[in-house]
Amino acid sequence: MSTSRINVLVYSDSGSTPESIRHTLTTLRKHLHPHHAVSTITAKTLLDEPWPNSTALLVFPGGADLPYCRALNGAGNRRIRWYVEGGGRYLGLCAGGYYGSGRCEFEIGRKDMEVVGDRELGFYPGMCRGSAFQGFVYDSEVGTRAARVKVRKDRFAAVGVVPEGFRSYANGGGVFVNPEKWKDRGVELLATYEDSLAVDAGEDPAAAVYCKVGDGAALLTGTHPEFSASNFSKKAKDMDPAVKRALEEDDKLRESFIKAALLKLGLHINQDEDGGTLSLSPIHLSSNRAGAVAKVSAQLESNVEIVDGNEYVKAETDTFQIHRSSSTWSMSKLTRAAIEALSTKSKEENSNDTEKPSEEGADPSEKQTDLVKTIVLHEDGSPSAQDTPYFNHSTYFSALSVHTPANDDHHNDNASDADIISFGQHLLYAEVITSTSTLLEKNPKLTNHLPAGTTLTATRQLSGRGRGSNIWLSPAGSLMFSTVFTHPLALNTTAPLVFVQYLAGMAVVEGIQSYVSPDGDDSSGHTRSKERNRNVYENVPVKLKWPNDIYALAPTSDNSTATTTEPQKKKKKQSQYTKIGGILVNTSYTSGEFVVILGIGLNVSNTAPTTSLNALVQVMNGDEAEKGQAAVVRENVAGRPSATARDDDKPHTEKEGEQEKQHRQVPPFAPEPLLAAILSRFRHLYAHFRKHGFDSHLEQQYYSHWLHSGQVVALDEDAAADVRDAGAGAGATPTGASGETRARIKGVTRDWGLLLADEVVEVDVGADGIDGGDGGIHEATAGDGRRYRNTGKTFALQSDSNSFDFMKGLLKRKV
Repeated sequence: MSTSRINVLVYSDSGSTPESIRHTLTTLRKHLHPHHAVSTITAKTLLDEPWPNSTALLVFPGGADLPYCRALNGAGNRRIRWYVEGGGRYLGLCAGGYYGSGRCEFEIGRKDMEVVGDRELGFYPGMCRGSAFQGFVYDSEVGTRAARVKVRKDRFAAVGVVPEGFRSYANGGGVFVNPEKWKDRGVELLATYEDSLAVDAGEDPAAAVYCKVGDGAALLTGTHPEFSASNFSKKAKDMDPAVKRALEEDDKLRESFIKAALLKLGLHINQDEDGGTLSLSPIHLSSNRAGAVAKVSAQLESNVEIVDGNEYVKAETDTFQIHRSSSTWSMSKLTRAAIEALSTKSKEENSNDTEKPSEEGADPSEKQTDLVKTIVLHEDGSPSAQDTPYFNHSTYFSALSVHTPANDDHHNDNASDADIISFGQHLLYAEVITSTSTLLEKNPKLTNHLPAGTTLTATRQLSGRGRGSNIWLSPAGSLMFSTVFTHPLALNTTAPLVFVQYLAGMAVVEGIQSYVSPDGDDSSGHTRSKERNRNVYENVPVKLKWPNDIYALAPTSDNSTATTTEPQKKKKKQSQYTKIGGILVNTSYTSGEFVVILGIGLNVSNTAPTTSLNALVQVMNGDEAEKGQAAVVRENVAGRPSATARDDDKPHTEKEGEQEKQHRQVPPFAPEPLLAAILSRFRHLYAHFRKHGFDSHLEQQYYSHWLHSGQVVALDEDAAADVRDAGAGAGATPTGASGETRARIKGVTRDWGLLLADEVVEVDVGADGIDGGDGGIHEATAGDGRRYRNTGKTFALQSDSNSFDFMKGLLKRKV
């Protein structure tokens, strides 16, 4: 499975129950974090958005499968089937198991409940028949059973600990009839029921099956192995106490089975027993400007409400309790008290959970907006190490000053002048937060009182956001931040807002490559000059993938993301670009200007789910087991000599050589100075952009960082319909071997940031033509030796309506 497939999507729409969604999300997040991002998907998103290329697993939870059919029969099911056949994975739990079978028979003879009919997905070619046990009642636990399930351990080779069997939550689920009949269709029997069943199950009463489907696979269950006894809501009050006790007793065995099932599907699981369960922490506001936080405090006064002597800002989505660091109560005690209060409130919310009708797109497990957030105003300095043990404010502000121009006006907060928007001078930090982007975007009553350039960062995010239907996975070791500023409507003609994402990408790359480690020291304790310290990072191989992703060149042995049961041939090690960061821009309009929330996420020291900057540093330093990997990375940085192997400064003795080797070790990236470097680069780029637009200077600077110049890609039929006819060759119909249109990436337009791609046809190597001219012959940059001729047509594609998968050489419209 490709490393780009990180998302795990749980269907949350008509048919799925809040209880099933909650259990599914909780279990999957527990076992898959930080390797996979687990979120919900609606029928509309499934039909309209380009989710397949980034999705490792599609999950259909418990509920009722008829509404699934009503919403997705036809186009939806074709898309799901295409996704799985192309290498995707499907997990069907109870109702999702019925839905993934070739035929469903449910409660035959009960007129008010009977469901009989063929199913389009047909991952399991046979029939799923139920209910397996008598007594099922919708929206009730009275028919719940602790079903005894026997596991076929031989079907889980090389996936860790697998139980002999366990008792699993069962309530209306089915049995997969005669699974052995379908062995030649790639069906494997994974588990059987040991209890007597209420329906004819044929031979081997299957409780779980695994089905090979093209290059992908589906795993279907009749019970609910995702249901944890510790996660039942108050709805479980009508459950037989003996059933609940049995489920509690076998909960560890159940967990072992669900982890084995996820591994069999090719996913990465973690070994963290707590599963990364976190509570929100206080948000600290500080600045290196004297009196700056006091000014913010004064601006917030108009929105402050006093309740029982406490100050609150009740914004549109969240409520914030305001604390001031000048209080006689110590900050460390305040921080601990705030964390305890938030944790207690969170536990109370979970224990008092009540069931509501499933809303489209709802994620019942995410109730963090109901919790009161704490903002601590540090009016007389920065938070101490006790207050924020994972973020050093002194290091951050010191690094920010290194990059700040000497003539910067530190005392003018007028956001209308681009020259004096000091990004990052006002810093909000939380150890654990919901989402930096969401918190700023959804709470204008707070955001509108923050100075332009105020930045919110966190060590961990619980629900980071990505582009479209994606979410940004936020494990420890990531740098995650959002900054808020305004962009006047009057500037949008000369400096269109769409370019902000391009400027942000440039700032990330240039911030990385101009990074200065704290105090200018390297890892061996030697002091470097600032200039030399920058030079050691200038070769870090990071690039921009259009329109808003950060990619790094990282060595890898293969494209797999996990251990699977399928035999794999050992592949030769090779280098490839992989995603390490992303950019999200959200805007709103008010009073003649756009309010911009720019969010950035970047893997700094976390190697999951892809790789990180510090993994690259290790390779550059030769710290990997196979020393040759460092050379692979260095040699692939086109046109740049390695910063660790300069010919003009060679040592003359063995001792000098060892000292020089230590001296040349590249220090790892730290989040505080890296954040300062990126914000400073964005400050410079954005100020230039406001004055000059996306001029030729910025355009060429952008192209020096991106991956795509001259690349030949395939276009699908929908994308090919968006053509601007340039005249010459208008009648050509260029196609590749499989009939797709081909185009060569040219650049972006300087007016609205559209992606430009020239339509091309492949020509014989010996064909006449003149390289470089319109209609001439151009060689593809993919290194395949093919040559192409321009037809004269140009595609102008918008970043918000197209998916560009350069790894597959495919540019396609969202469908």
